[in-house]
This record gives sequence, structure tokens and C-alpha cells, in this order.
Amino acid sequence: MAGHSKWKNIREKKGKTDKQRGKIFTKISREIIVAVKEGGGSVPEHNARLKEAIAKARSANVPNDNIRRVIEKASGGGDNISYVSCTYEGYGPRGVAVIVHAMTDNRNRTAGEMRHYFDKYGGNLGTEGCVSWQFTRRAVLVIDPKTTNKDEDAVMLDALELGAEDMQTEGAYILYAPPDTLASMRDGLEQAGYTLLSAEVEMIPSEIVPLSEEKDVKNMEKLLDMLEDNDDVQNVYHNWRD
Repeated sequence: MAGHSKWKNIREKKGKTDKQRGKIFTKISREIIVAVKEGGGSVPEHNARLKEAIAKARSANVPNDNIRRVIEKASGGGDNISYVSCTYEGYGPRGVAVIVHAMTDNRNRTAGEMRHYFDKYGGNLGTEGCVSWQFTRRAVLVIDPKTTNKDEDAVMLDALELGAEDMQTEGAYILYAPPDTLASMRDGLEQAGYTLLSAEVEMIPSEIVPLSEEKDVKNMEKLLDMLEDNDDVQNVYHNWRD
């Protein structure tokens, strides 16, 4: 989640329980299903959206057999549930900007749940565009430093040659690039021998909002927990730095 430490988020995801990992698999499965049905079929080489979903699944350690079964189910018409993508924008405690990307088979149910979460934890659900202007879409790729012998300068040079605009070191090498370069960046880095911990297009906030009151911090944490625990929610972005 933007606003938090990217490296911290990756470590937390790796430390999740089996039940929590099951939820991640469920969310990614929805992305694969939608990619097959709306992105152009079940062949990754001919369906960029599916290729990205598969890469995301593998980075989350989803077994290849699971990925294959979901693709076969979606392409064979065995799943009659229709998912639609939707975005919710709102404010957390003290005006923290929050963007929620979801995939749902029932817009009314999901919208009601989003409104409930925001209201319960000191925020409010807003209208489309109310906070998205505070964010920029960027490709974010994270290289595992343990898998390369190259120093920071060498990694930076390789990244720049592939189209990266910026790099941060925070327990890992975090690269930022234009969103339309995600696939070429990922492929180029992997061909150069790098191991990626994640590669996604994310919403990056232009500025960070701190929370000083303990009550606000707890409410923000609970809001984020509720959002991420919802099966319909795919990604949550915000501009709070804890």
C-alpha cells in the first residue's frame, strides 16, 4: 500500500498465515478470471492482462497448478459469475486520502460495505475523483538484493537503461517507471538475471499525511485491515505514513 514502507508491506505479506494467503489467492484468482474473459483469451502471450495477472500470482507464490485450473475454469465457461472492476475513493481519519480498487459480482453490496468501513473508523466515502488527483500511476518493481552481486550503482544503471525513472533502497531495490513500461521492465530485469519480489502498477501519493493522535492511528489501521480483509478488494492505496 502506498504510504506505507514498500519493503515492510512485502515482508508482512510473506509472513501472513495460511488463511490470509488463501484470501490473497482468491483475490488474484478473480484478476485471472477477468483477464481471461475480458483481456483476450487464455494464452498469456496474446493477452497482456493475463500475463500480468499470472506474474502477480507467481510473485505471491500461487502454485502453478492453481493458476492453470483458474485459467481453464474461466476459459471453459465453468464460472458463470461475472466480476466488474470498480474504484472507491474516500477519506480516512484526519483527511487521509484512500483509494480502493475492487472486483465484485455485486456493486451494491460492495459499495455498502465500503461506506460502512469508512464511517465506522472515522472517515467517509467520497465521490469519484475526490482524492485520486493526489496520486500518480507508476510502475513499481522491487528487486530482491539477495539475488544479485551487483552494487547499487550497477543496479541503477541497468534500471535506467530499461526505462526506470527513479530508484530507492529500502531493504530492497525499489524501481519506479511509467506505467506502460511495466511488462518490458519486468521482462528486461528478469532477462538480466534479477529476481523480482513484486512488479505492479500502483497509485503513488504526491505527499504524505502523518497521524499524531493514537485514536486516529488505531482507526486508520482498523480501516485498512477491514478493507484488505474484504474478498472484493484487490488493492488499497493511501497517503498515510505510519
